[in-house]
Parts: sequence; structure tokens; C-alpha cells
Amino acid sequence: MALMNLEFLLPHRLWWLLVPIGITCLYVFLLLRRPHTTPSRPSNLSRILPKDRAWKRHLAVGAAVLSLVSLVVAYAKPKDYTEVPRERATVIVAIDVSRSMMAQDVKPSRLAAAQTAAKEFVSSLPPRFNVALVSFAATAEPLVPPTTDRGAVERAIDGLQLQPSTAIGEGIYTSLDQLKLVPPDPKDPKAVAPAAIVLLSDGATNSGRSSLQAAKDSKKLNVPIYTIAYGTANGYVLENGVRQPVPVNHGELLDVARASGGKKLSAESADQLGKVYRTIAQDIGYEKVFVEVTERYAGLALLCGFVAALSVISLAARWP
Repeated sequence: MALMNLEFLLPHRLWWLLVPIGITCLYVFLLLRRPHTTPSRPSNLSRILPKDRAWKRHLAVGAAVLSLVSLVVAYAKPKDYTEVPRERATVIVAIDVSRSMMAQDVKPSRLAAAQTAAKEFVSSLPPRFNVALVSFAATAEPLVPPTTDRGAVERAIDGLQLQPSTAIGEGIYTSLDQLKLVPPDPKDPKAVAPAAIVLLSDGATNSGRSSLQAAKDSKKLNVPIYTIAYGTANGYVLENGVRQPVPVNHGELLDVARASGGKKLSAESADQLGKVYRTIAQDIGYEKVFVEVTERYAGLALLCGFVAALSVISLAARWP
């Protein structure tokens, strides 16, 4: 038996839901039978005692019924999708170091802001994740093989140098090559950990192999690519004293993400880039697992029971 994504290990126990349903029907029936007329001349006692507040009675009954419903659901042992942290994965960080990255539409420059955000991203990943670093311009260069040494990756990020041209396809293929160097898990040497490529770029491919074909090959290996289109439409660099526009090419990065089964994101400032990296860290660092969630509904029953108890105490104390 399922309700949306919710399933139950013992669905026959849901018949107990007839109890809170019956209580609700009885309460409504009694409300409808209750006379709504008030005496024309109130007694002296009614003047002294505070009036009963109907909303408190409704709240007490409603909370009690919800508590019973939650208890029945918990009793049936529900299962649902929930996010749990991955124990192990491999993330390849690929950063565009083409000369357009020296544009200052993102302060202090596209590259400097990207370096800061990339280091924060690397440090936020779970300790057992392997991280590799690849830079690309006219060609791609593997800078750090997959490792759990965050310091080594961060130092390599600090050392990134600008170069001419852009070869997104080469960056993807070099990133895929790094996956062959992932060290086996000592606890389970035969296990293949999930992997993803996080590729930041501000331009379009003008060198090397096709980025779209590289993305398709990445999908075949079940390696999604998270592309980050970084920069603004007004970015420019100075070449011999002349402004050269370097607008971000969103189209190619969107095609790459879609073809690989990944996700395309955009950032036009250092703050936005930080948020984008945090979003990716959440996507990569957690996975949805179908597990028993009995405690979720038991906790909800406890909360509703607490509200019902407070409402009853309030009525009993005759609070105004």
C-alpha cells in the first residue's frame, strides 16, 4: 500500500485509522446536536466564571486526533525516501583558466573569486570523498589526482595560471581519465563509488574535441557533469589596450549538463558562486534512500499529543 512515495511494511495495521476517524465523526455529531441558543437572562454564576473558549476545545480534539493518526501510521512501519550522506564518492573539479577568466566583472576577478569558492567547496565535501583537480584552456592538465588530501587540492587551486583559448571537451575527457586513478576502498576494494564532474567555465569551446560528445561519453560512464556558467554578459578583458568582450556562453554549458545527465547552474558574483557550490555539495554529498521512517511519525504523534495536553490543561484551569 502506498500514499504518494509512502509505503508500509505492515499495511494491515492502517485499519486502526478507523478509530481516529470514528472519534472525529462522534465529535462533529455532538457539536451538531449541541444547542446554540443562550439564555436571555444570564445567571450570576455565568457572570463570575470565564466563558469556555470553543477554539481551545477544537484544538484539543484536533491535536488528539492527529496524534492518533500519526501513531497508527508509525505502527504500520512507514517507508519513504530520505536524504542520507554518502560515505564515499569521487568529485573532479575542472576549472577554466582561459584568459577571459581575468575579467573583473566579478571582483576581484573571475579567476580569483573562482579560486576562493572552489577551495570552500572542496573543504565542505565529506572527508572520505576523493577529490581531483583539472584545469583547462587550449588543452587540459590534471593537477591533482583523486585524493582525500584537501590541502593538496587547495594549494593547487591557489596556483592556477591563466592561459589562452578554451577547450571544455578536453577538460571533460581529462577529468574522466582521472577516475581511473581513484584508489580502492580499503573496506570494499571491489566497490565502485559514484563520481561527478564539477566544471566551471565562462566561455565557449574554441579548441580541442567536442564538449557535447565528451558529455555523452561521460553519461555512458554514469558520471554527471555539473556545469557552472560563471560571469556576466558585460565582462571584458583588455588586449593591447582594447576592450575585448567575454560574455558567458550559457548555451554550451547547458547542452553539456543535459547530455551528461547533470545540472547547469549560473553565477554572476562571488556570493552567487558560493551558493552554487553549496548546492552542488548538497546534491553530490547526499543520496535519496528508501528507508523506514517510523520515528518521524512517532515524533509527530508526540508533538500533537503535547499540544492536546496543553489545551486540555488550559480548559481545566478555566484560563480566560
